[in-house]
Amino acid sequence: MKRIRLLHFADIHIGMENYGRLDPATGVNGRVLDFLHCLDQLIDYGLAHDVDLVIFTGDAFKHRNPNPTYQRAFASRIKRLADAGVPVVLLVGNHDLPTMVQRASSVDIFRTLDVPNVIVGRVEDVHPIETRHGPVQVATVPYPVRQRLLAHDEYRGLSIAALDKKLQGIVTENIQALASQLEPDVPAVLAAHLSVSGATFGSERSVMVGRDAVVLKSALADPAWDYVALGHIHKHQSLNDGGYPAVVYAGSLERIDFGEEGQPKGFCWVELSRGETTWEFIEVDARPFVTVRADVREAPNPLMALQQAVATHDLRGAVVWLILRMRTDQEPLVPDRDVRALLSDAYFVGSITREIEREARIRLGNLAPEEMTDRELLVKYLETKNTDPERARVLLEHAETIFAGEHD
Repeated sequence: MKRIRLLHFADIHIGMENYGRLDPATGVNGRVLDFLHCLDQLIDYGLAHDVDLVIFTGDAFKHRNPNPTYQRAFASRIKRLADAGVPVVLLVGNHDLPTMVQRASSVDIFRTLDVPNVIVGRVEDVHPIETRHGPVQVATVPYPVRQRLLAHDEYRGLSIAALDKKLQGIVTENIQALASQLEPDVPAVLAAHLSVSGATFGSERSVMVGRDAVVLKSALADPAWDYVALGHIHKHQSLNDGGYPAVVYAGSLERIDFGEEGQPKGFCWVELSRGETTWEFIEVDARPFVTVRADVREAPNPLMALQQAVATHDLRGAVVWLILRMRTDQEPLVPDRDVRALLSDAYFVGSITREIEREARIRLGNLAPEEMTDRELLVKYLETKNTDPERARVLLEHAETIFAGEHD
């Protein structure tokens, strides 16, 4: 039996510009180029391995109204696949949705122009697709929007929690209805952009608007499907505990922020066959994010101690966050200029956080400073500095001479 080679990816968010600077050669922010570079890696892999079908499960752009340069960059890459005769399914995610139902999504232009080999999943539907290695059924479930329930009188006045419950039920019923439409002998894929119970969130919380209605995993883990391709959550994960079908978030192609520092980024390569589908995660060369933590409070040479801490990390081409713990008296010994020089291998220094340990004010009991003698004040000062007792005795002896001279 021939297997259909399927490539599943999601959440490219073209337009994310955090931790980047303008690239003079292209006029585009360098971080946008990072996301496009990962997309290029994915397409190169797919074409080199004779991919039969590509499914993108939503969130092409950071904003629902992307600028023309970003639209061109995305379209040119989808065209590479379409020109190679590879069917591409583009699911509408929450970042692709317009504010009003009547308006077009950010990927609707492909449907309007009737671009060959490109299917836009803007509604819940089953799409029969003919690939080079046989037919496939792809059911599309775009991002469910709570606000659209408010257009119906029966839902007005309900709390957000009640609306979420209603929306969860509607989405579940719709997915079951899609499953009932399937041809039983043809491989079937469910492509959905939503939050599923049991999933672990990543940094997508920082780019979400509002909150999600969560669909139960049991609504998706139906053997009517051979693979469930998910988008929306940025952390790659498989949710069905080795059961059939696999229920998989491909995750985002690039890192959004330091919340995704340790997460691998990539896409899913699926060998699709009715009842016998297998898959694997293919990692891309995403921009590394590196947090350097240095505690120099006990170091006699804090700058050297920082240098040693930095040397234990590979900062080449990375976005870096330095967290530096130090004492107040060490601040002049670690100037910002020298700190940045130590981080010069980084692509971008996202932040330098100085956590300064400041000594607590010494309690003087019931005495106010103006009520204390000069000697009492000096004794208290030497105590706060943990001065060696012998040195403190010598200093006090010399101080007594000074105090006596002032009184004379």
